[in-house]
Amino acid sequence: MKTIILAGGLGTRLSEETVVKPKPLIEIGGKPILWHIMNIYAHHGFQEFIVALGYKGELIKEYFLDLHAFRSDLTVDLARGETILHTKEVLPWKVHLVDTGTATQTGGRLKRLRAWLGDDDTFMATYGDGVGDIDIAGLLAFHRSHGKLATVTAVRPPARFGGIALEGHRVSGFAEKPQTGEGWINGGFFVLDRRVLDYIDGDDTPWEREPLNRLTRDGQLMAYLHEGFWQPMDTLREKHLLEELWQSGRAPWKVWA
Repeated sequence: MKTIILAGGLGTRLSEETVVKPKPLIEIGGKPILWHIMNIYAHHGFQEFIVALGYKGELIKEYFLDLHAFRSDLTVDLARGETILHTKEVLPWKVHLVDTGTATQTGGRLKRLRAWLGDDDTFMATYGDGVGDIDIAGLLAFHRSHGKLATVTAVRPPARFGGIALEGHRVSGFAEKPQTGEGWINGGFFVLDRRVLDYIDGDDTPWEREPLNRLTRDGQLMAYLHEGFWQPMDTLREKHLLEELWQSGRAPWKVWA
């Protein structure tokens, strides 16, 4: 099963760093947050990724092209013009890096990737700027148990996020911004039937608006309730928080060895 990672946004609230790199390449513990997200999925056995590129996507391509070399010792034979990699560790990942447009909205990016899903009827998707100790296998099992088109991972919010209204596990509506940090919000980490792409009109469609609201009205969106750790990296303060957790050795999202 493939996992789409939305990695094309401008990251304007982190402009101190995103002026020179896309947000998914901002580092936590010396590794891009994109690497952390992919390790969460890989730990649960999901190792094929489609990265939806946009703003400064060429830098994400460069990162993956160079990753194998940077993780290996090298012998450079200048006389023969050869480079030999002495591999220390191989990541068993397959990563598709797909340009989805600089100005394309999140829904449009998903829709543009339809052909990359191949014959898969079900796929996963998440944002390239949030981590958590999500039980991906449990999330998938929940999605398969209810038979609806879409599952969103609902997480406990800071107060500044919009909320999800629930009736049991069924999503019944959205609120712009709750006054307190209680309730639930969209934490990403979706499991989706490919038919959800028909709910997206085109490039200008944010996934979080009309598509999710239409799925809600049709009774096709369910919520996997995650009570554990979840943290986005929208601001410099949040980046520093994640860095502090990593350096302390107590990063809750580090579920891999």
